Amino acid sequence: MQRKNRNILLIEPGYKNKYPPIGLMKIATYHRMLGDNVVFYKGKVKQFIFNQILEDCLFKLNDVCPKVDWVKQKEDISKFIKSNHSTKREALLPTPKMEDQNFSEITSQVPLVEMWLKYFGDYYKSKKYREEPVWDRVYVTTLFTFYWKITVEAIHEAKDLVKDLNELKVGGVLASLLTLEVEEETGITPMTGILDKPGMLDKGNSIIVDDLPLDYSILDEIDYKYPTGSAYFTFMTKGCTRTCAFCSVPKLEPTYKEKIPTKDKFEKIKELYGEQQNLLLMDNNVLASPKFPEIIQDIKDMGFVKGAKFVEPNQLDIAIRNLKRDDNDVAYVKKCFSLLQEFLNRRVKGENEQIVYDIYDKFDLLNINSVTKKNLILAYDELKELYERYRNKAPRNRYVDFNQGTDARYVTDENMKLISEIPINPLRIAFDYWGLKKTYEKAVRLAAKYDITRLSNYLLFNFKDRPEDLWKRMHINMELSEELDIHIYSFPMKYIPLFGEEAKHRTYIGKFWNKKFIRAIQSISNVTKGIVPPERSFFEKAFGASEDEYFEIMYMPETFIIYRKLFEEELELTPKWKSVFNAIKSDEKLWEEVKPILESSEFSNIENLTNNPILLNFFEFYKIKREDVKQSDKEYKKLKKKFDHLIKSDQFIDLTLTYDYE
Repeated sequence: MQRKNRNILLIEPGYKNKYPPIGLMKIATYHRMLGDNVVFYKGKVKQFIFNQILEDCLFKLNDVCPKVDWVKQKEDISKFIKSNHSTKREALLPTPKMEDQNFSEITSQVPLVEMWLKYFGDYYKSKKYREEPVWDRVYVTTLFTFYWKITVEAIHEAKDLVKDLNELKVGGVLASLLTLEVEEETGITPMTGILDKPGMLDKGNSIIVDDLPLDYSILDEIDYKYPTGSAYFTFMTKGCTRTCAFCSVPKLEPTYKEKIPTKDKFEKIKELYGEQQNLLLMDNNVLASPKFPEIIQDIKDMGFVKGAKFVEPNQLDIAIRNLKRDDNDVAYVKKCFSLLQEFLNRRVKGENEQIVYDIYDKFDLLNINSVTKKNLILAYDELKELYERYRNKAPRNRYVDFNQGTDARYVTDENMKLISEIPINPLRIAFDYWGLKKTYEKAVRLAAKYDITRLSNYLLFNFKDRPEDLWKRMHINMELSEELDIHIYSFPMKYIPLFGEEAKHRTYIGKFWNKKFIRAIQSISNVTKGIVPPERSFFEKAFGASEDEYFEIMYMPETFIIYRKLFEEELELTPKWKSVFNAIKSDEKLWEEVKPILESSEFSNIENLTNNPILLNFFEFYKIKREDVKQSDKEYKKLKKKFDHLIKSDQFIDLTLTYDYE
């Protein structure tokens, strides 16, 4: 008996993240291999539900009254369905003029149009869609535990979409770390770990999902754009040989796999989606592998040798080819439209611009709502010569990025030499705690020895470290950068617990840290999106030239930290604050009263905490809010210009695990 093709929905909640959902991309490949219909959505599930109802409404209106261009009224129809107001419905009814050729035909269809508008308005308002789910299986991926609220909301709302709740599959990082909490909150038992055994999604199926190539096409189904650009995403190893208390890898990937077959998957991706510029490896401890020399050779065999160049393939040609193959019509129609817009607006000029415009106009390609698969294919026959002639074919450098960082304890002269043979950019070395100082410095010096000059290194804080440890680690990076003539970008990574209630938000404060210091670090990081550049002038201005200056900045009002020049020079408030701060600090009794209030970072009801007039005046400095400051500070921006080109030329430099600096 032939199996019926299923409707499969893949959901990534609407949190802001930098990497595409690799697990869902593999699951998409799996279901397409089985002939299932697959749809990917990122965002609020309620919005997805509404979008589906709106599309169904437009389809039905076009079916009953094809002489009206309903696409042009899409926005108004959307507003009507949300309000379901009769006066708004009447405004949408077609009103042909007597002289119109289709007057009688359109007029006769008005009652049907009104009926369907009312139906879809009622359908949405009464939530009737809950009674008529259309998806045979729904997958919800999860990411960081501190996205708890938005993730749980997505799981609850996904229940309205699936025919059988047993077919609502929840997996990923949060689901694997907070398994019992997810089940208790949602009633859904999550899938944990990775899909590395046959039959995990469908009993009796021999396919190992984790071994499959990624389905890149699903990324073009959505409006959200991941900032990773053109890149292969993969693993050369899985798991880690360490069991660090702050790390989730032992739970997520408990078995270390020293080498994952990769080259065949690369060839498949290249065949389906075209060659990618960069190689972004998500390994958790690649240097621990005894097969590291083989891994480097595989990387080189894939075309990532030092100095390698990349010329982007004809993406429109690939998209049209995949449209003809019925691979993923929704994705490739959107991708074609996007490519055509970019081509018209940026690539083609002069008289050819008019020729291209006329072709777009002829085949209704100027508005996404009127674009069809058929017309795209027809238009490409007329466009392909011009498109190939003028598309971007400029060679670009290829990069390799071990994005999760390398372990300094495994760095040797031999494997650093191997790393130098591929276009690593940047090299990331973890400097998780002060005790790694000697090992870390040795690893950085080996990198410099082999002419690896760009590093973006992770610095864990808010765990068991002390605040001064973070300053010392950043300071070492600045000094090594100067001494070795390299660029080491520090990237402080705030620790958040992996389990329990404290894992569900970002408010955790480590034993030796406090809320004020955490907010101070984040205030400074806002300027450069979490990156701490190696430039001495910037570092000393941002974090202080000494530990004493560093702690002074940590205690400084947030607005004074963010808008340095404004408060230091123009308003001259910072010197006044320093004078009062140092006077209070020198008075043991006053400091004993002030310190806990400062470190709590709660200044709105200060009168309930002290009645000392000296302190009440002092805390007035802390009541100036960011939104009160109208003038933007140029101090950091001026210093940033000296190294901005380095960041801009390296698209991976700021690709880190979170947007925590926000």
